[in-house]
Amino acid sequence: MTQRTLHGTSRKRKRTSGFRARMRSKNGKLVIKARRKKGRYRLAV
Repeated sequence: MTQRTLHGTSRKRKRTSGFRARMRSKNGKLVIKARRKKGRYRLAV
């Protein structure tokens, strides 16, 4: 069976778009803030 083309590793996903990764930068904090304001069930991955 051939491999599917799109893959993602959980570690990479967490490191780039996890909550702690977001809180590290100013823009990331803004992302979390915007999602809180919108009332998202999940703020980050």
